[in-house]
Order: sequence, then structure tokens, then C-alpha cells
Amino acid sequence: MATKLTHDDLKLIANTIRGLAMDGVQKAKSGHPGMPMGMADVATVLWMHHLRDCPARPDWLDRDRFVLSAGHGSMLLYSLLHLAGYPMPMEQLQQFRQWGSKTPGHPEHGHGDGVETTTGPLGQGCGNAVGMALAERMLAARFNTTEHQPVDHHTYVLCGDGDLMEGVSHEAFSLAGHLGLHKLIALYDSNRITIEGATDLAYSDNVKRRFQGYDWNVIEVDGHDYDQIDRAIRRAKRETERPTMIICATHIAFGSPNKVDTCGAHGEPLGDAEVAATKQVLGLPADKTFYVSDHVRDLFATRATRAKRRAAQWDRAFEQFAAALPDKGTEWGQYFSGTLPCDLEKQLPVFDPATPQATRNASGAVIQALAQAIPNFVGGSADLAPSTKTLINKVESIGPRRYAGRNLHFGIREHGMAAMLNGMSLHGGLHVFGATFFVFTDYFRPAIRLAAIMKLPVIYVLTHDSFYVGEDGPTHEPIEHLAALRCMMGLTTIRPGDATETAAAWLAALRNTSGPTALLLTRQNLATIDRREFPAANNLEKGAYTLWQSGVGAPELILMASGSELELALAAGKQLAPEANVRVVSFPSWELFEAQSQDYRDTVLPPDCARRVAVEAATPFGWERYTGARGRTVCMTRYGASAPYKILGQQFGFTVENVVSVARQTK
Repeated sequence: MATKLTHDDLKLIANTIRGLAMDGVQKAKSGHPGMPMGMADVATVLWMHHLRDCPARPDWLDRDRFVLSAGHGSMLLYSLLHLAGYPMPMEQLQQFRQWGSKTPGHPEHGHGDGVETTTGPLGQGCGNAVGMALAERMLAARFNTTEHQPVDHHTYVLCGDGDLMEGVSHEAFSLAGHLGLHKLIALYDSNRITIEGATDLAYSDNVKRRFQGYDWNVIEVDGHDYDQIDRAIRRAKRETERPTMIICATHIAFGSPNKVDTCGAHGEPLGDAEVAATKQVLGLPADKTFYVSDHVRDLFATRATRAKRRAAQWDRAFEQFAAALPDKGTEWGQYFSGTLPCDLEKQLPVFDPATPQATRNASGAVIQALAQAIPNFVGGSADLAPSTKTLINKVESIGPRRYAGRNLHFGIREHGMAAMLNGMSLHGGLHVFGATFFVFTDYFRPAIRLAAIMKLPVIYVLTHDSFYVGEDGPTHEPIEHLAALRCMMGLTTIRPGDATETAAAWLAALRNTSGPTALLLTRQNLATIDRREFPAANNLEKGAYTLWQSGVGAPELILMASGSELELALAAGKQLAPEANVRVVSFPSWELFEAQSQDYRDTVLPPDCARRVAVEAATPFGWERYTGARGRTVCMTRYGASAPYKILGQQFGFTVENVVSVARQTK
């Protein structure tokens, strides 16, 4: 345990943070000084007395996680990282919000060591923190014993009024309380100010009662009283049944004589005169910017030495753990290396060409095989496991204070699910997936986008992928959603055309370590392509490939399709064969196709062949890049309807006859 610092030491550190935050925002002429100034006391106590990290080893696996969900207050985090000894030199603080710096306007994972996640969109960090805390408990359940505890850390999340207003925080924090994630500690900056003014303009929640209703341990403190803050965190760490919410009553822009408790301090620089006046109040030299005293440097140097010692102690304990339990030590290496079994493809199911099946069902069979082959493969759905076919058989479910299972039940919380998956992925040690109906990506698009920005290997299993949902009607039939995902940079979308491509799609998703992958799967049965007669399904990893051609040489007509429309295009191609040399291209993934060489892409889609038709049960938006100016589409130009799916296919023109007719109109 750290030697407890005096109030004078803590005050000096907190005021130093306030000075750095003010100066960074003032120099950039942009930013949010109020929150860092208001939460400097809380952050100081946490970092100096409680947070277990190691700046010399930012990736130490058993470090505490610190999530700044209120990411607009990024100068608080950057100041702490600089002082603590992370690779965050003063020059970076002085380049706040500038091109190429490690100090962007909101914290970005990967831009600087110690930044655990990308935050800014409010509430996302709350969900990330819940995911991190859940991953910690799940890994502890797998590796910890009475004698050895290689997984034993806390997750701290600093959140504000805006975080708690956003719906995603409700979803994630509700589930955290249900699961009893007692090593999750939230520090709520209750400063009662937002951009427009006082929070009572639109917000009067009783946060204490709300979190008690979530079954959280709730503690209220004066956010500027060091002893109260310290006691609250100690009490939270002793809690063994519930997550803890520490409500910190603070003053935004604490120390500023004229802008304290005002919305003007939230999102704009204080101004040179006010910065100087505030430094005088805080006892900082008004004629110096980015000032850090030697005494503060010494205090953090002592902290860094202590952190190295603590990490080294963990190393020794881990060596003892691995020696005493070699099987667990080997499994640990498998969990945290991120590698996949070299023979994984051979362990996947083989599908009978004589048996049509929905790609969601094929995916379910693949999931069972993957669960057998990959011990840290875990996932779940937003209350739709029976429909998405994502329940792993013969294993336990995660539940209240039960973390050894592999099936996650997120409840009807799509947004919370996706934000938690990001946190679990960031934590490390687990291959994670989450499932729901494709149409409900509307609910969690912000979290998908952040996964893409952070390049997280999260997998989304999105079933009921088109109007073929049928009787449920247009509210449940995705039309524009495929285009909406395809335009998201860094996300790989894959819409397999049959069971064999579904298995290949899962392999491609697991091998994609540079971003998230969305698997789009059907509710209705599809013909299973006989790969003894057609090219191997692993061609899917190229994004698009020639499935069939009626003649040799250059094609005269190209039919392109993804998903359920592949068999339709194939049937139409065979009917058109007497009229032209027809090529049918399976096109499951634009992103994978664009990653191929130009030579390969030209081989699949020869530039000289202008007669092209794209067939897909979604909006045609974007297909013009592949059909060209003279090409045509058989796609959806309206929302769906409620009727049996075969009737809808006929009414919307997804028939062999219509595809043939449209193809004949190309020139």
C-alpha cells in the first residue's frame, strides 16, 4: 500500500493538474478546462493512493483500468499520464489538439500509452468499463485459485452528467449491477453543469436511488475533500457483491474566481486573464505555463518506483502460478497471445449440398465447432440467442456472480452490448462476439463506429438480414442497413451466400485482427452449394470470386450477388447462358474485395465487360462502383412489407424471370 500523502501534497498535485489543463486548452484555443479542474482532487487521490498501474509497463496484464468516459476532459488524463511517467512528454501537452500529437481533443486508444479506450461520445466509456470489469471477472474465474490470483484488478470509470443522461450508460450499468461486478468503481463528476447551463434545465434524476435500483453500492462524497474521497474508494474496494458508484459533488472549473460553476467553463478556454487569476488563487506561478514543481516530480517518481516494484512482484507470483499449474500457464498463453489453432479450418463442420439451410443455422453449427477449438471464444446476444443461433451448447451462462461460463446474456440492450464488447476486447484475453437482428444495428451504430476507429476485432452476428424476414414487416426488415455499414471505414461486412461460405466467413472474421467484422445471415433456408462442382468457399476471403461461368474466355455479362441472392443469380445466369457468356460472381464482402490487388479485381470484374447486374435484397446505394454507368441492379428501392417471405420475393422482383429481364436490358 502506498504511503499516504499529506493534504498539502495532494493539493499541490491537484492544482498542478489544473494548471496543465488550463494551459493546454488556452494554448490550443480549444477544449474543455472545467471538468479537469473540477475532478483534479478526485483523480489525484485515485492515482496517488489506489490505482495499480505501471507506467514503465503500460500493457501489464493485471493493471487497474482507468477509463475517462467524460472524454471531453482529456487534459485531465494527459496531465496524469505525463506526471506519472508514461511516454507523454510535456511537448505533447503543449501540442494539445494539434496535428500529429498524442493529445487529440478526446482520448484515442493507440495514440498514447495509458489511454485504455477511445472516448468522447458520452456514455461509451461507461459501457467499455463494464465490459472490462466483466472480462476481469471471467478471466479470474478461469485462472485464479485459492493459492494464486494472477487476475485481480479493478476498473475505474470517471463519468459525468452527460454520460449518465445517455441511454447506453443506463443499459451497461444496469447489467453491471445485475451481474454483481464488484471490481467496477464509477466516479461520478456531479458538477450539475452542461453546455447549455445548469443540469436542471433537463435533468433531475435522483442518481443515488437510480443506482441503488441497479443494485449498486452508492457512496456520496464532497469531491474536493481528500479524506472523504480516499475513504470512499477504500470502501468501494472492500465491496465484494456489487459495483460501486461514488457520487462526487464537485465544482466545474474549481479555483477559477469568475468561471467556477458556470457553463462557460465547460467547453471553451478560460481566457488569459482568467487563467492568470486562477493560478494566483491556486498558488501557481502566474508567469509560467505548463508548470510542474520539482516536489510534484519527486512524488510521481516515487510512485513510478513503487509501480515497478508491484509489477515485478506480480511477475514473480505469476511464475509460481505457471510452475504450480502448468496447464493453466499454457492456457494463459493461448488466451493472451490472440493466436488461433493452425488447423481451425479442418475442425469446422462440413455441410451437405443436399440440405438447404439458413446461414444463421450454419453459423450456429460453426459456433459450436469454434467453441470446442478456441477455449476463450465467448459471446452472446441481446435476448435473441434462440433466433440468432448463438448459444454455445453444453457450457454455462454468465450470471450474477457466476463468471466461469461462456454464454453472455445482454438482455434487450443492443447499445450496451456493443459498448461492453469493445471493453472486453480492449481488456484482452477473450475472442468476443455479440448477436442481434441486423435491423437493430440502428441502436448500436455508435459503438460499432468506435470499434472501427480503435481497430478492435469484435465480431457481430447479425441475422434476419433482409426483407425475407417476412411477416414481421418493414420495422424488422433491413433495407438501407447494409449500405450504412459498408460506408463505415474499418468495418468489414460479410454476407455469405450459403452454409459453406458462412463457415469461411467466420474464419475471415476471426483472422481479422485489425478491425470489427459484421456477419450478415439469413433467416430463410438457402441452397447449399456443392463445392465439388464449384470453387472452394474459402475464396470468400478475397471478397468476391467467380462462382460459375457459362463459357470460356472473357465474359459478356456479369451477374453479381451476395447472400441469399447468390442462388438467384446463379439460376438466372444458367437461363441466360444460351444468349451470352455469363459469369456469376459471389460478392460477399466489398471490403475484402477492395483489399485485393487491382490485377485480381480486374480478373473477377474485367473492365471491358460493361454488361453487369448486381442482385441484392438491400438498397442499391453504392453498387454503381461495380456495375458501372451502363450496369443495372435488382435491389430494394422501398421499405419492406408484412407477408410470407416467398410472396415478398415475388412482389419485389427477386425472381429468376426479373433478373433475366433486367440483364437483357443491359448493353
